[in-house]
Amino acid sequence: MNTTIRKIGNSEGVILPKEILDRLNLKAGDQLEIVETSKGIALQPVDDSFERQMEAARQVMDKYKVALQKLAE
Repeated sequence: MNTTIRKIGNSEGVILPKEILDRLNLKAGDQLEIVETSKGIALQPVDDSFERQMEAARQVMDKYKVALQKLAE
């Protein structure tokens, strides 16, 4: 599948076809990492699972702050 580099504001970019986005379960706002390979570039989703887990842990710690302090004694 081919695409064209296009002018987007002051930058340049490529438009990813909807079929590919659907197949890879990607949507607007998702982050991709650009990886240089011997044949060019590859795009891969950024693994943000650790960041999401840490945010969930922070929320739990904030919610149960008093209980966690009592348990730590």
